[in-house]
Amino acid sequence: MKAHANAPLVPTAWATIGPFFPQTFFREGDNDLTRMAPDAPQTARGTPMWLTGRVLQEGGGPCVNAVLEAWQADSEGRFRHPRDPEWRLADPGFYGWGRAWTDAAGRFAFRTIIPGGYAEAGRPRAPHINLAIIGSGIMGRLATTVFLPGFVAEHAADPVLSTLPEALRPLLIAVEDGAGPDGARRYHLDLLLRGDAAEETPFFED
Repeated sequence: MKAHANAPLVPTAWATIGPFFPQTFFREGDNDLTRMAPDAPQTARGTPMWLTGRVLQEGGGPCVNAVLEAWQADSEGRFRHPRDPEWRLADPGFYGWGRAWTDAAGRFAFRTIIPGGYAEAGRPRAPHINLAIIGSGIMGRLATTVFLPGFVAEHAADPVLSTLPEALRPLLIAVEDGAGPDGARRYHLDLLLRGDAAEETPFFED
């Protein structure tokens, strides 16, 4: 029987993005932004550091098997990308991009160097690390920015951080948390995908 043009449509089930990568997709060293290849020596200039944290669902439960990508400027504030006017001067030993995978507790870790600040559209950007997240239950690719403590003046001038209400800015500033397994500085920031407005991680247009 032919359906009428104005007949109500049967709703279809909603779906999240996928499929997702198995753990075997990740190689040792993929989360190390300082290496040009997983088996290459660490030759990046600058102060080494670790960025660790957890990806959490609403209510505080772990977001398991989420994929995180990190990218940032080198220690002098340059990107290895043609859109950076000074990309040819970027540190040749710093890859600047990495991928991590959350474990059963939602934990992730990146090894990198403390990034330098730079100017964007004539405005100063504070040292920061960009993160993107995809995973089960997430309807699209989420992007956020992690800032490091100790750059008070830079934070006040940063055009991204300053768009947020002052009460929410600490949600994007990592805290120093001892040292990593190699003795490098370790910074920690948890990412809450959904929750109370005062606790949910701010995400931006990617």
